[in-house]
Order: sequence, then C-alpha cells, then structure tokens
Amino acid sequence: MITYSELKKNSFLIAGPCVIESAELLMTVARELKRLEQKYAIPVVFKASYDKANRTSVSAFRGPGMAAGLRILAKVKKEFSLPLLTDFHEPQQAAPVAEVVDVLQIPAFLCRQTDLLIAAARTGKIVNIKKAQFLSGADMYYPAEKVRKAGNEQILLTERGNIYGYNNLVVDFRNIPDMKKFGYPVVMDCTHSVQRPGAAGGKTGGNREYAPLMAYSAKIWGANAYFMETHPDPDHALSDGPNQIRLEQLEGILDRLFL
Repeated sequence: MITYSELKKNSFLIAGPCVIESAELLMTVARELKRLEQKYAIPVVFKASYDKANRTSVSAFRGPGMAAGLRILAKVKKEFSLPLLTDFHEPQQAAPVAEVVDVLQIPAFLCRQTDLLIAAARTGKIVNIKKAQFLSGADMYYPAEKVRKAGNEQILLTERGNIYGYNNLVVDFRNIPDMKKFGYPVVMDCTHSVQRPGAAGGKTGGNREYAPLMAYSAKIWGANAYFMETHPDPDHALSDGPNQIRLEQLEGILDRLFL
C-alpha cells in the first residue's frame, strides 16, 4: 500500500511490462524493480495491463482479461510488496480493479470520459490521468476537476506526447510545468511518448532509444515521476515492444535520474 502523500513528497517510478503476458514475466520484472526500489530508496509502483482494449488490430494480443489479470497482479503485490497500477476502460470495472490495485489509470484516449473519471474517483484510490494525444497540458485541468468534484483529490497527471501528423508523436515539455500549476504530481511517460502509432503494419511502432532522453529532459522540466514500460525481451513482447526499455538497461537510466 502506498499513500498519495508519499507520492507527493518523493520522486518516484512507475514501471512494468505493457501487458500481462504471463505470471512468470510479471515476477521476473517485479523482482528487478524491487531491487531497484531498494537501491534508490524511492517509491516504485508496478504497472501492467490486464486488457489492452485499444490495440491497432483486432487480432492483436490484448491480455488475460480482468479476472485472471487481477489474480496475477495480486500475486505480485503479495510476493514483492509493490503497489500496483493498472488501467481500466469501463466505469463498472473501477470497483473490482480498486480491490487489488493502488492506482487506477485512465487511458489517454479516454481521459475526457466523465463516467470513467467519476467511477475512478469514487473508489477512493489514487487516479492517474494520462493526457490525451490531442490535448495540451492546460486542457488537463478539466479531467482533473472531474475527479476532484467527485470527491477525490488524489490525482496524478501524465504527459505522453501529442499527435504530430500521422503515425508520430512529439513531446512539448512545456506541458509539464503547465500541469504542475494545478498542484498535482506530474509523471513523464517516457516510453509511450516515443511510440509510432499504427506505423508498423497493423501495430504500433516506436523508438525505444529515445526513451531515456525523454526521462532526462523531463527531469529538467520538473517532472515528479517517470513512467517506463520495461521487458526482458522487448523485441518479442506481445504489446508495445518497439518502445519498451530492456529490463537490463533500466538501472543505467535510473542512475541518472535518482543518484
């Protein structure tokens, strides 16, 4: 269990594989993240999705589903005492997800969905709202206000780039200080911001080599935390492999952020 006050007063890391491929994968990644949590003495929130409901192709791997996915996530929490984050896509999923995880994430494409935001708020858990690819940092006042008006001020805001023409994203780092004006911690999503949406023949491509630079730049701009999807073998990951960081390389990146 982690408290919102801990996240507000510390730099922290959100990390894990994009999707739950297997229990074994999650245990492998969680074991390394636990070691890194202890090395840097920072909060580490473990992230993995039980369902990727917005994949490019109908034939793409989505995950094990909510019931099976939450069981696997619960095992990670029990084994490694790491707080959990996962995303959800429908308001009725909020309550069962909140029984297991510590942070409910609103996907970027859905960050203006009022019913989704209110459902997350009413769980009483921390709510991470990812900024849509079509919104500015200043625009994120309104999704955050929906959560606050629903009685929950435990809010994180995450920058993840903006659409730039077709199949490309760019990051306007001014969004970080713009969102910090609202008084909530701002997270830099270092891996989704280097995606190439739909650019790999029916799936999303990406440039993982730029992800560390996104993190280092975000630190200069005052980000409170960093979101990094990581995988032992991203070239064979079942979702978002091209932009995930190799697990063995994560420590070198964190050395520059937290030491």
